[in-house]
Amino acid sequence: MNLRIRLLSYALLSSLPASAAEKSWQMGIGPLTTPWTEKVSPQNALPEYPRPQLTRDAWQSLNGLWDHALTDISAADPPANLNESILVPYPYESMLSGVGKKSIPNKRLWYRRSFTVPPDWKGRQVLLHFGAVNWDSTVMVNRKKIGSHRGGFDGFSIDITDALKSGENELVVSASNPLKVDTEDAQVLGKQRAKPGGIFYTGATGIWRSVWMEPVPKAHISDLNLTPDLDAFVLKIKVAADGGGKFKVKAIAYDGKTEIGQATGDAGADLSISIKDAKPWSPDSPSLYDLKVSIIDGDKVIDEVGSYFAMRRISLGKDDKDQTRILLNNKFTFQVGALDQGYWPDGIYTAPTDDALKSDIEMAKKLGFNLLRKHAKTEPDRWYYWADKLGMLVWQDMPQMYGSKDGALSDSARKQFENEWREILRELHNHPSIILWTPFNEGWGQHDTERIVALTKSLDPSRLVCPASGWNDVKTGDVQDTHHYPEPSCELPSERAVVNGEYGGLGMVVDGHMWSDAAWGYQGVYKKAYPLTKRYQSLQKAVYQLMAGRGMSASVYTQLTDVEVEGNGLITYDRRVVKPDSDIVSAANQGNFPEIPPDPHPDLLPTSMDEPARWSYTTENPGDAWMEPGTDVSTWKTAPAPFGNRIAGMNTPWTTPDIWMRREFELKDDIPATLALSIIHDEDAEVFINGVAAAAVVRFTGGYVTVPLSQSAIDALLPGKNVISVHCHQTDGAQGIDVGLINTSK
Repeated sequence: MNLRIRLLSYALLSSLPASAAEKSWQMGIGPLTTPWTEKVSPQNALPEYPRPQLTRDAWQSLNGLWDHALTDISAADPPANLNESILVPYPYESMLSGVGKKSIPNKRLWYRRSFTVPPDWKGRQVLLHFGAVNWDSTVMVNRKKIGSHRGGFDGFSIDITDALKSGENELVVSASNPLKVDTEDAQVLGKQRAKPGGIFYTGATGIWRSVWMEPVPKAHISDLNLTPDLDAFVLKIKVAADGGGKFKVKAIAYDGKTEIGQATGDAGADLSISIKDAKPWSPDSPSLYDLKVSIIDGDKVIDEVGSYFAMRRISLGKDDKDQTRILLNNKFTFQVGALDQGYWPDGIYTAPTDDALKSDIEMAKKLGFNLLRKHAKTEPDRWYYWADKLGMLVWQDMPQMYGSKDGALSDSARKQFENEWREILRELHNHPSIILWTPFNEGWGQHDTERIVALTKSLDPSRLVCPASGWNDVKTGDVQDTHHYPEPSCELPSERAVVNGEYGGLGMVVDGHMWSDAAWGYQGVYKKAYPLTKRYQSLQKAVYQLMAGRGMSASVYTQLTDVEVEGNGLITYDRRVVKPDSDIVSAANQGNFPEIPPDPHPDLLPTSMDEPARWSYTTENPGDAWMEPGTDVSTWKTAPAPFGNRIAGMNTPWTTPDIWMRREFELKDDIPATLALSIIHDEDAEVFINGVAAAAVVRFTGGYVTVPLSQSAIDALLPGKNVISVHCHQTDGAQGIDVGLINTSK
């Protein structure tokens, strides 16, 4: 049994607080569950040791049932009655918390529970750890305020020793999540919104990562900084210690049970361990070493923690064509990635179980990805542990802030952004899977770019920095990142490497597995796997052409899973269905493109989502009989659909108030009874089959939707030639129209 597993197996799990345990708790109701939803209960809420990079033998989880209540956001004291239960560490809005209500930006959320310090901790300091609390929090022990914290994506710890008493103690935590956007005093909040929709999602208020306590001696290790130097076969170590005075520290590295090197020196000093014949860490061979670090007094061990590390190097270099590339362990490894936003339908920000965290990374590897871009969010340490252990490269975004409409930010907002970014860089530094930092995304809250990049490089010179993913490129940092939908694209490399940080966004609806009926994708919404698979393969062919022809070092497809109404994941939001053919996707991600057999269930009349179909059309009123079979349309123009203006993916411009369209098609003798229209429209449209009214739709859609055909239109279909006719009327804003005929039984 290795050191990490041994330490975790000795953890002391807490009992439930009596006040909450006596209350009934029921899981909330939500649109979707995952395979792990029903495995969550007050007795096993994320029971694993939360911090695999700095472990101790003795600890106590404080996850489980707490009491909660709401007050005005300005309240400084808890309400008299906290009489409703909430399951920590699942956020207030989540069904797993047992609350599952809308975000409360104008309220303060109060938590309370009791706890007892184990008797064998006597004589030691007691540290209270919070993985993350969103966003502005205070902590009280036995009605004494002992700390506060701002920042929803980093953890914090408090020494609570002096506030403790014998027997039962009371812990009270408050949190407010104002969800401030479009203001100079903006908040770092990622994609949370009080009113979610489109590319923005449900908020995650309050405690959303594990809470735990551990005993430490007065002189104890508070942090480790581990940096591999693969070229020198050395692990660089800096040990931070609290407790006053100067301390000697000792670090021992292990390969399994075998000691392979050690170093001794002062806490706070730069130490190094020689790692001879180091096994480089990579996605194909994620070799990890164990580490034991101690504070020592002669032969006496004062404090001891467990950790792990890997030997790997990330850098820029030239290929044989003198193009700048991203190098892993001094070799070019093409990074094929997916956007990963880390949301869950049952836990919002918080995965239901540790197995669920692990499963996302395993599924990404099964689909042939070697990279995940962690977008608009950070994760609990255990997610990065699984990325380290399973072998997944990670690009880590700073969660976004959104300034005023003209982009202005107050000095306090800038300072808070920097404080949170510094802490995220410190907390995540030791994870070998992380190879690149991205402080800004698409100009959202982008500010002082050169200074923030320089700060990032100074705090962590061992990794690459992308100054901004997409949009506003400030010519600094190591990487130039292009966003382009749906096809991939990139610039030409210079002294910086070039990547495509977002592309794709192909949508697909899977009945029974969608957050809502409003699902959308960046290029329409497919109804079945075959066209999605075929289109994905074509996109990856373009990716590999850019890699070979334009020197692109990495690509990031949007996205790994659906997120709420975003239906453009390769996997459904509930993690139950992989939408395209996983074997074809995996092969394409690795640069292999086998021929895909013909669609066994082709659409009767395909839309122009994949291949443009030509229609006869006119923008002048053609009279009353325009939709009838046999009507002469020889004077009409012909052009490929979709027709439109100011909508992505339109093939033929249409800017007038009305358009009339006709298209002939043939059917075989066997006409399915379960026919429907696949249509994208902006705005009102009426559809006819052989002159018979088939459907009428109003307003607009964000993508292709399924609309039932009238029975009279189905009855009007004939073996042989048929005609479909469409009239679309537009009044204001963007406009577009395309129609197909599908068999909904397939």
